[in-house]
Amino acid sequence: MDDIVRQAMAKWPNVPHCYGWLGLDDRGNWYMRDDRVQAAGAFPQAKGSLLRHEKLIDFIHRNYDHDAQGQWFFQNGPQRVYVELQATPWIWRVYSADAVTSHTGVPAQVQGCLLDEEGRLYLETDRGFGLVHTQDMERASEAVEAGRWVPEDVRAGDLAARFGYVASPAALQRG
Repeated sequence: MDDIVRQAMAKWPNVPHCYGWLGLDDRGNWYMRDDRVQAAGAFPQAKGSLLRHEKLIDFIHRNYDHDAQGQWFFQNGPQRVYVELQATPWIWRVYSADAVTSHTGVPAQVQGCLLDEEGRLYLETDRGFGLVHTQDMERASEAVEAGRWVPEDVRAGDLAARFGYVASPAALQRG
């Protein structure tokens, strides 16, 4: 987390949390979701505006974390902006069986591999759980075919509970 963020949190400790305004899609893209988009429906059916500003995206990446309940957020200065997840908290980029990074650019070591009923491939890593980016399925399949990764069959609907993440903090907040 950036020092400037830590300082802002110490200076203004009671800033209310923000829900529903930021989404992460299944390809690692960030979406800003204003009131109009939120009124149009839940993420990802109503995605919002794709973020393209590289410095803003880098700032989000450096300050992306989760709370004890498994809700992922971006710490924006003193304000915690909870993230709506289309799939999982991490989207993995695969360069080889030994070279995997998150959508935020953080390297990870693969510890397990899972395959759901729709053929989506997930990785358990030392950084956490996430979906393999669709563009990297060929390289991921090479690791599977070589026996480096052995997929376990899973149901997609069971993943959030099993790996302890909340796909929609906004829905959880509404109760």
